[in-house]
Amino acid sequence: MNALEIQNLTKNFGQFTAVDHVSLTVGRGEIYGFLGPNGAGKTTTIKMIAGLLKPDSGEILINGFSLAENPRICKQETGYIPDRPWLYEKLTGIEFLQFIASLYNLDKARFSDSTEYFLNLFDLSEWKNHLIESYSHGMRQKLIMTSVLMQEQPLLVIDEPMVGLDPKSARLVKEIFKQRAKDGTAIFLSTHSLEIAEELCHRIAIITEGKLRISGDMETLRHEAGKKSSDLEDIFLQLTGAWEMQEVISALRDR
Repeated sequence: MNALEIQNLTKNFGQFTAVDHVSLTVGRGEIYGFLGPNGAGKTTTIKMIAGLLKPDSGEILINGFSLAENPRICKQETGYIPDRPWLYEKLTGIEFLQFIASLYNLDKARFSDSTEYFLNLFDLSEWKNHLIESYSHGMRQKLIMTSVLMQEQPLLVIDEPMVGLDPKSARLVKEIFKQRAKDGTAIFLSTHSLEIAEELCHRIAIITEGKLRISGDMETLRHEAGKKSSDLEDIFLQLTGAWEMQEVISALRDR
């Protein structure tokens, strides 16, 4: 059984189709990259998977459960890390984590062990009793990651995880994702960092203008782009119709 299955997912905003009959699957233990230019439909898709937007048509299955029919079960099994985390600024870091734990009925012993581990790992221990309003953007990102990672849910849905993180924290997050995948967690990862996607992802999907352009491993993407030994940046530019950018870049270098 796949951890995530999307069937003909569609979302319209008035006359504009943001997501157009997208279908894909993510297996357990797989890191699945979801790439596309700005406005391609990535965040809209992610918000539908997280249960924040209702599709106009199509179906989302999480561990075999329909999100439309079993929203509570699906949300319990999904960890969502948004690109712009919204936090209760008048809570301290530890109070926010306690609040999230109460929503998900996290066992007290597990909460204590997990929060201690991740707060130490992310250098937040000394800040846990400070109000979130005093946190930097990177600290907020690490706090929201802690609130999700402490739960060990079978599906992680992540939108731009490295924004605001320092190099040490970004490296830690990548290693955590790799280890979680080895342990069987499915990770649906959207990022503009093609280097991160190429390093981490077992398969990659490219979405353009709301439609899924292609999904597969690097060899599949290279074959589709007609570039046998190219990196993901070249492939992405080719498949999204932005290849003329390479000509502009070459012209700038030649000046």
